[in-house]
Amino acid sequence: MFTGIVTDIGRVAAIRTDGDTVLTIETAYPAEGIDLGASIACSGVCLTVTEKGQEKGVNWFRVAASAETLSKTSLGGWRVGSRINLERALRLGDELGGHLMLGHVDGIARLVSVTPEGDSHRLVVQAPADLARYVAPKGSVCLDGISLTVNAVEDRPDGTADFGINIVGHTWTHTTLADRRPGDGLNMEIDVLARYVARLTARD
Repeated sequence: MFTGIVTDIGRVAAIRTDGDTVLTIETAYPAEGIDLGASIACSGVCLTVTEKGQEKGVNWFRVAASAETLSKTSLGGWRVGSRINLERALRLGDELGGHLMLGHVDGIARLVSVTPEGDSHRLVVQAPADLARYVAPKGSVCLDGISLTVNAVEDRPDGTADFGINIVGHTWTHTTLADRRPGDGLNMEIDVLARYVARLTARD
């Protein structure tokens, strides 16, 4: 599990297709501290470390993504040089600074607009129709591996929903959100609590 607190911005160093898509990701995490088989959230996608190492002072780890993962996330659009948000798996006893996340992307949201507001940025994001009902004001949502609080929600006639989030300066500079432009897709994971509440409500 993860908390949506990004602890490093990695860089895609190499991509190869060998059945699955295999990515080599450069990171500030010390290679000796990464366990083979460990889970790392890569812009919100939980991926398993298959190899690791260090070359010319640069640490790296390697992960594989299946066709299913490519179809459900923005990973298929990553290129060599792409920056991605990284978070290592939560340990028991760690501070829970964001909200509990599984690293299982539910769908792709779309960035509608970015508006500077003082030292912060106001983002409007469109949730796809099948996820719109899980987004609520003051609730949590995960976008590209970042735990965020929803400020407001506006339903659209087509079943989608626009929701606003405020990005403080630290989050803006320590994640990849500054790289995003209107129209870009964002990996979206709904709050696990919202998932179960919706399921229980449907059964009633």
